[in-house]
Amino acid sequence: MAQNVKLEFKPYDKLTDGGDVVVFVGADRKSARAAAGLVGAGLDETIARAADLERFKGKAKSLLVLTAPNGLAADRLIVAGLGEGEERAKLDWAALGGAVCAKLSAGGHARVVFEAPGEAPLSAEAAADFALGLLLRSYRFDRYKTKKKDDDNGGAPARVTLHVADPAAAKRAWKPRAAVADGVFLARDLVNEPPNVLFPAAFADRAAELAKLGVDIEVLDEKALKKLGMRALLGVGQGSHNESRVVLMRWNGTRDDVKPVAFVGKGVTFDTGGISIKPSQNMEDMKGDMAGAACVVGLMHVLAARKAKVNAIGAIGLVENMPDGKAQRPGDIVRSMSGQTIEIINTDAEGRLVLADVLWHVQDKYGPAFMVDLATLTGAILVALGTEHAGLFSNDDELAERIAAAGSATGEKVWRLPLAPEYDKLIDSKFADMKNTGGRNGGSITAAQFLQRFVNNTPWAHLDIAGTGMSSPASDINQSWGSGWGVRLLDRLVRDHYES
Repeated sequence: MAQNVKLEFKPYDKLTDGGDVVVFVGADRKSARAAAGLVGAGLDETIARAADLERFKGKAKSLLVLTAPNGLAADRLIVAGLGEGEERAKLDWAALGGAVCAKLSAGGHARVVFEAPGEAPLSAEAAADFALGLLLRSYRFDRYKTKKKDDDNGGAPARVTLHVADPAAAKRAWKPRAAVADGVFLARDLVNEPPNVLFPAAFADRAAELAKLGVDIEVLDEKALKKLGMRALLGVGQGSHNESRVVLMRWNGTRDDVKPVAFVGKGVTFDTGGISIKPSQNMEDMKGDMAGAACVVGLMHVLAARKAKVNAIGAIGLVENMPDGKAQRPGDIVRSMSGQTIEIINTDAEGRLVLADVLWHVQDKYGPAFMVDLATLTGAILVALGTEHAGLFSNDDELAERIAAAGSATGEKVWRLPLAPEYDKLIDSKFADMKNTGGRNGGSITAAQFLQRFVNNTPWAHLDIAGTGMSSPASDINQSWGSGWGVRLLDRLVRDHYES
């Protein structure tokens, strides 16, 4: 989770010691008024010559790199386009920061002249968002590599100085974003860890480290889970020698009489499919079947680190789904904590069994204002939405709209899919109250319908992140297999609507 790039905010100052220098230009390819005074009098002329040769138009997020520019205080000049008008108004500063990071020299010191051409000054929030994107792009997971280059800093610069109009304001804006970066890094680390390192008890230990930030932690072992009646969750893990765990995390950031908001994560630390075993090809990816739980832990880190004025519950169900002589079988019937019975049709539809007990426990114990669960739940969501959107299901329109807005603001996009009684009929069982899969058609929807039976009318949303939580496409702010998806979205949801 350690940040490997040192970020600092300083006032505008003449640059003299070379290195990488970043300046911004508009569609006319001219820099801000202060930039030439800081970098060198021939700045705009140098940019214009290179831009003509490279057909650089200064469009938003376009980049031009000049090596050893004559007469300028830079060994490498990175020119970042901001575009004009509506294009500039809609610019994602975090994405631009990530794109710029990709062009900076590994292990070096880069300076950013954070001023835009034109009359309107750039805000402290824009500078902090740019820094956040840059830092998120720098993440690498290489702790198990024994051969590293000592000077490459994982491919990122070692130090970045942002020269801004108001350093104090930029530092204030950066402080909560630094917490977000740490939370995303924590979630990415958890998803990227190998399953022999991050089994349920080890994951629980990692989550328990949040106690250092003031988060109340309760770890339920199998004896406690049996006493509570979490037989659906325990059934998933009974074929593994690694015992199951549930971790309950509570951040108390406001008055005791304010209902908490609750976040629940699926934490299958490795999923073979159990008796309904998966094909061997790409099974190694199933170490990431705990990305929902990783997001919840990362989010709770953010809320505590930035001292969010909210009461929040984070709950994660941690199991390993393995085939064994003691493993759950297709045809078994289990009684969930809610008392409802479930016929097991396919042991590879295990995540919903884990969530069913945890969701029921959270709504029953804490009476939250709402619950949001995250799970790498169905391959069907990949068929429906690919890897650009997570699937959103909800029994509450206001909550769904707020999640969608937070997704648009952060770039962690969601797409709402339907819930309806007609789909519910597909999971009715002849032998029990329900079965754990409704078949191939509408697979993501019937999984959500299953979960809805355990929320007991609490406002609730389910995010199916099978396409976004692991092995998602590289982006401007993420080059990692584990994306940490959902941390920024849910922090934004809390910040915009639920902090007192």
